[in-house]
Amino acid sequence: MGLSKKLTLYDGNKGDFIRINHLGIVGVMRRRLLDLGFVPGAVVEVLRKSPLGDPIAFRVSQTSIALRKEESQKIEGELIHYE
Repeated sequence: MGLSKKLTLYDGNKGDFIRINHLGIVGVMRRRLLDLGFVPGAVVEVLRKSPLGDPIAFRVSQTSIALRKEESQKIEGELIHYE
């Protein structure tokens, strides 16, 4: 059984796995993120952070996607620790 901690995708560190709980984004950007696989229940891996923290690369649904700080701060989830 794993431990969980609530955070946004922006707060994740390289190598973290985060299960999405909520998308706080509306409109066209929300639809685009849902189409890319950022849906509640999906597990996202933090691949790489830029030196200044923007953008951040994530892996979701076997695809690597970079999101800006504004988007990644609005996607909430829980940190997953695999044992």
